[in-house]
Amino acid sequence: MSYALHLLEAFSTGKRRPLRILGASGQLGYGIVASSFANGMAQRPDMIGCDMGSTDIGPNYLGSGKMAPSRSGVKRDLRQVLTAARKADIPLVIGSAGSAGAKPHLEATLDILREVAREEGLSFTLAVLTGDIAAARVHRALAAGEITAMAGMNPLKAEDIDSASHIVAQMGMEAFARAYLSGADVIIAGRACDTAIFASLPVLLGFDAGPAIHMAKIIECASLCCVPGGRDTILATLDDEGFTLESMAPERAATPTSVAAHALYEQADPNEIAEPAGRVDLSQVRYETLDARRCRVSGARFIPTAKPRIKLEGASFLGYRAVMLAGVADPNFIAALDAILAGIEKMVAGLVCAEGQAPDYRLHFHRYGIDGVTPAPPEAPLPREMFLLTECLAPTQERAAEVIRSLRQYLLHYGFPGRTSTAGNLAFPFTPPELDAGPTYRFSLYHLMDAPDQAQLFPVEIERIGA
Repeated sequence: MSYALHLLEAFSTGKRRPLRILGASGQLGYGIVASSFANGMAQRPDMIGCDMGSTDIGPNYLGSGKMAPSRSGVKRDLRQVLTAARKADIPLVIGSAGSAGAKPHLEATLDILREVAREEGLSFTLAVLTGDIAAARVHRALAAGEITAMAGMNPLKAEDIDSASHIVAQMGMEAFARAYLSGADVIIAGRACDTAIFASLPVLLGFDAGPAIHMAKIIECASLCCVPGGRDTILATLDDEGFTLESMAPERAATPTSVAAHALYEQADPNEIAEPAGRVDLSQVRYETLDARRCRVSGARFIPTAKPRIKLEGASFLGYRAVMLAGVADPNFIAALDAILAGIEKMVAGLVCAEGQAPDYRLHFHRYGIDGVTPAPPEAPLPREMFLLTECLAPTQERAAEVIRSLRQYLLHYGFPGRTSTAGNLAFPFTPPELDAGPTYRFSLYHLMDAPDQAQLFPVEIERIGA
């Protein structure tokens, strides 16, 4: 019998004891601080949870099916958490496998997991949760008026669905609960709500969903809620009244202010956490100091919904990107930058397009030091130097490279008022200064879909690993 099923049996026949949940790292594949993780394992946790993905990394990984971290980095981190979990005989739960959580990401993660298990001689019951959503299912929901655009997105169209190379949805606690009930020792999930990774076991065991989800929302980022913030392992101890947070790095402290401030992280409303099964009201939450390094949290209230919804994510191919990197220090060039860039764009079109042909590419200039990150305020003084990142998006990689290289050569020697040297306007950080960035994608789906059929949408597959 798995550890989770033993807990379920014990808790159903007697009083629940506090549950210890370990958040191993902020995101699997980028390194786990060994000392803090070892400190966490010494506390005898009841489970290890790891988030592995996000939309923060943009649409390219979902669109391409590639992982954001290196394979070697994922293998290193998987070895660390898997061997620790099996030695302690506690569940290991990983969500949003392989960065974006689509089928190729999930399969790549599972390949590495099986490889580590063979090398370490491990045996366990593995549950795999898939998060891919069939385009036909999304089309039916669209036709039924069951899809709502997230903020900043346009209403969904049929062509957005058809053009997406992968469509995933963030599964909630229900899917993980089915995996636990199937006797899993290790759960690897496709795209998932970060909170479901950590809250599903406590809720299955009968703990209040409000504090459990609030706890999960904090520890999925590891020790980011501490002072100073970091990615070290964090331990949450959950009981029937609330939970206690403690970073496993001695130099980090969970304080009422730092933990409360984390409610602003990735949240439009600091008083609410929205989940597929409902929402968590944080308006009456209390944060208390236990000692110099630990914070006590209580008061979150879960409000279930009668209409479960899941967030869809999909990425569609846009074209191929090439970029050119250059620095500029000539004050006259910087002062005339608007006119120079408009002129070079027109000049390049005349060079690389046949007469009368409209450009089949797009150029975009990122002017760091002026307005590359935020709009320049009125009357802002010109910088002493700036960095120009120029990107070209075209139908083929060859076409993107052709355009960006022509632009580089003619911008290097472009004339402007006050020019004192014709040797070159740009300072290149390396050569060649152009890079082929490969296929490019956009988020075509970032929408909510009504989902009363989550058991069908997120099936559980059981596999026995090892002897």
